[in-house]
Amino acid sequence: MVDKVEKSEAEWREELSDEQFWVCRQKGTEPAFTGVYHDCKEDGLYRCSACGNALFMSDHKYDSGSGWPSFWEPVTPDAVKTQTDGSHGMIRTEVLCGACGSHLGHLFNDGPRDKTGLRYCINSVSLDLDKE
Repeated sequence: MVDKVEKSEAEWREELSDEQFWVCRQKGTEPAFTGVYHDCKEDGLYRCSACGNALFMSDHKYDSGSGWPSFWEPVTPDAVKTQTDGSHGMIRTEVLCGACGSHLGHLFNDGPRDKTGLRYCINSVSLDLDKE
């Protein structure tokens, strides 16, 4: 079970960098191939950069060629939650932190077929890597 984190938008704005606030709290997207983790090969546990919730293991990360860190499954089923995103004239599945509700990225059904078939396409700025 994930412990819920609740803060006011003013508290989030004070604690997060401008880029983190824009992506995590205002549902922004960093440009492809610019994030620190898009090509990262280091081992560890990826956590939510806003609240520290455990999200993804590095051994579930793969190179999707999309320009963003991609994972085929979260560390636990409740680590993330999803909801329909109808922004930008598209219907997509948004991925949110299961603890604080921060925007992480989007979920697609074009992931590795020998795993889950899913691609959790996540903004680097919404992640912190705990290296093993």
